[in-house]
Amino acid sequence: MKIAMLIYKYYPYGGQQRDFMRIALRCLEAGHQVDVYCLSWQGDVPDGIVRHLVPVSAISRHVLYQRYTEWTQAALKKQSYDVVVGFSKMPGLDVHFAADPCFAERMRRENRFISRYLPRYQHFFRYEQAVFGADRRTQVMILSPQQQKDFTAHYPGCEDRLHMLPPGISRDRLPGDDTEAVRTAVRDQYQRTPDELLILQVGSGFRVKGLDRSIRALAALPAALRQRARLLVIGQGRTTKYRRLARRLGVGDRVEFLGGRDDVPSFFAACDLYLNPAHYESAGYTIIEAIINGMPVLTTDACGYAFHVRQAGAGQVCPSPFRQKDLNARLHEMLISSDRHNWRSNGLAYVNKVDVFGMADTALAIIESAARLEQVPV
Repeated sequence: MKIAMLIYKYYPYGGQQRDFMRIALRCLEAGHQVDVYCLSWQGDVPDGIVRHLVPVSAISRHVLYQRYTEWTQAALKKQSYDVVVGFSKMPGLDVHFAADPCFAERMRRENRFISRYLPRYQHFFRYEQAVFGADRRTQVMILSPQQQKDFTAHYPGCEDRLHMLPPGISRDRLPGDDTEAVRTAVRDQYQRTPDELLILQVGSGFRVKGLDRSIRALAALPAALRQRARLLVIGQGRTTKYRRLARRLGVGDRVEFLGGRDDVPSFFAACDLYLNPAHYESAGYTIIEAIINGMPVLTTDACGYAFHVRQAGAGQVCPSPFRQKDLNARLHEMLISSDRHNWRSNGLAYVNKVDVFGMADTALAIIESAARLEQVPV
């Protein structure tokens, strides 16, 4: 089977990008040909993947995506693909991997009614309708019950085309037998004392991930606890305004930016709490990775995988609408709570209760089924 995969940008540390790579490699393992059309690619190209760089540019993002779509649709017509899989919403897809939240719901929650008349809004709304509209045939892979609720509310009739995927956690994210040794080694490397409380936040896209909220919560801790706490930030992104915010709030020396990196599991062992107060997030794989490593998790219900925190009994979830004072209080409570042992043991046991590894296999089955569906006359 010949598969075309469309993704705007690939880089090794993005959640959407990691999902794309898992699915692409699984399709290759199944013996299929995988051609990828992208605007940019960072990192190595695995053997077997045929990469096509789309030669378009534009000042505004929505115009860039329109030009990408026009170019790829013309290119796809010259090929004979069995199925076209898109990792962003756009016209012409047989299968869509819903890495992003429902755009219409996001605009409703943010009360951005004026934005409806802007070209950017109209672009993203049209592209979402091109996937979820009642007259479409695109099969959609979704990641969370929240997505299912939002998409069906805004696009009645799409229900039968939505397919829930299990998480796609890599098995190398599981804790090893040397967890305590790794914890000691990382803390020694960064000169952290055993009684220091390390708070971890992982993910590129600092604004959406709510990094400003994390810094404010750290700064709101009581002075004695604040001097023991440190926020470690792993991910790619512009740090200038967040460093400035931390300095202004008096915690500039308590926040460290470690960049994008491949040794994230060692920080799951070394740190004491995982913080992810995102504004919105379809899934949030690092939430599950933290849970199964025994890290207590503090997140928001705007994250698709927040329900795993409740289901596992592995931390706390801030309800919507978000209030900074609520996050501040919960962070303080969790850092001193006697429940930390229970959160840890519950998280470690969770991996034996739910499927957190099966995303790529399920996605492969959906893609193969969609290819067969495309052979059936409408």
